[in-house]
Amino acid sequence: MNKNFSAGFIFIFLSLFTQPVSAQYYVADNGYSPKYEMRSAWVASVGNIDWPSRKGLSAEQQKAEYIRIVEHAKRTGLNALFVQVRPATDAFYPSQYDPWSEYITGTQGQHPGYDPLLFMIEETHKRGLEFHAWLNPYRAVVDINRSSVSPNHITRRRPEMFFTYGKLKIFNPGLPETRQYFVGVVKDIINRYDVDGIHLDDYFYPYPEKNDYPDDAAYRKYGNGMSKADWRRENVDLIIKEIHDAITQSKPMVKFGVSPFGIYKNKSQDPIGSDTRGLTNYYTLYADILKWLKNGWVDYIAPQLYWPIGKDGQDYRILLKWWSEHTYGKQLYIGQGPFNANTSALWRNRNEIPNQIKLLRDNPNVHGSVYFSYKSLLNNLNGWTDSLQNNYYKKPAIVPPMAWIDRTPPMAPEIWPPEVNISGNQINISGALNEVSTRDKVKSFVLYFTDDFTELGNAPEKILVANGNNRFNFALPLYELPAYWSKFYAVVTSVDKENNESPLSNIIRFEKRNGRWTAFNGNR
Repeated sequence: MNKNFSAGFIFIFLSLFTQPVSAQYYVADNGYSPKYEMRSAWVASVGNIDWPSRKGLSAEQQKAEYIRIVEHAKRTGLNALFVQVRPATDAFYPSQYDPWSEYITGTQGQHPGYDPLLFMIEETHKRGLEFHAWLNPYRAVVDINRSSVSPNHITRRRPEMFFTYGKLKIFNPGLPETRQYFVGVVKDIINRYDVDGIHLDDYFYPYPEKNDYPDDAAYRKYGNGMSKADWRRENVDLIIKEIHDAITQSKPMVKFGVSPFGIYKNKSQDPIGSDTRGLTNYYTLYADILKWLKNGWVDYIAPQLYWPIGKDGQDYRILLKWWSEHTYGKQLYIGQGPFNANTSALWRNRNEIPNQIKLLRDNPNVHGSVYFSYKSLLNNLNGWTDSLQNNYYKKPAIVPPMAWIDRTPPMAPEIWPPEVNISGNQINISGALNEVSTRDKVKSFVLYFTDDFTELGNAPEKILVANGNNRFNFALPLYELPAYWSKFYAVVTSVDKENNESPLSNIIRFEKRNGRWTAFNGNR
């Protein structure tokens, strides 16, 4: 168990004497932590990238692995997970549309003995994190030579709906039946499961091989006089719009977002584009992200900026600024690439991810980060998970609310002064909601404490998952209080499922007298 202790100690010792203090990635720079911030990561199931770690694990082993991930996410300071539950027209839940995924049991169509999606949602919510169901709309078979494909898979039942491209078999995006099928999948999930969001990644039309997509027949039938490129973009537009409409009609509180490739257009192709080079959403994948934002078809985007700061042709700083200027009132999260650790000189810099976080936090149009993939965080590549846990995500954050979905705050809770208990080495702050709202379900309570009365409600210190009776009990260890404080104030708020926050509770004032803390009701 301790066989690597000596090597680890030598590494740390040498690091301290070979790096300047400013390069120590684990040292906080300014202590700033935003009140609202998306802090998430992708949990990829395709190819068993993250979960389950391999095919054929028992149900109990799979459950233990997922609990390890969500517990780790909670410790790291995340407040959401984007979990891939339909990687290739298969399912991590019982589905009338798609067979059980081969990435669970090793054989597509084989029942795993439990409902993984239901289990994951419950375990994620139990720890106060949001659960976004990550789906792939077009990918049907990952590898036509190696993938397990069940006899009742739709590629066998309706082969005319698909084309083969490289090793992939994908739904033909030009067919109306494709949209109808996938929208049915989305409606099935949101109507049966308590997901917080539906999430799509960058896989629309496939990344290009040597040959063009074999979609001439569909284009002749449905092209309607458009150029083939415009027709392809319209195909993707329509599926995005129809997903949005289905969610709005069936369960409007569910968020819908996309994590596109990191470049929309290059400036050399269109003046609106970024000062970059490379593949693009618009011209390569036929995904018109800005159109979706302008029309309100998506609630957020999370462009995959998997490049370092200063990279020629794909500079993180340039792309961050460009996307932040084209949000059209929707939320922008940044897809971060810790999996790239040590793949180049720029990525060997342990300050790279911390510097990226600083950049996005300095931009008011950016609302947080999503990391690919969870394995990178579990493995603490370049010490970046330590940096998040001990610095940038040390204090909790509320997931940014979306006013266009819901803007009604829940009721303010009340701290019960008789149940503010100071004993031993901690302060217990208890209370509840006086009434239960019939419309808004409170999912958490937030504790604020500060020695500056005017700052109350600005920086969350602790977030507690709500229980069934809407009561709370915060335990505040005395060692968390700065030694120089002689007085501080505490309030609690409630947060509903849409992340709307209530007004502040009544204020409790704490004063240190003769070395002992005493609680008083009110600020004076």
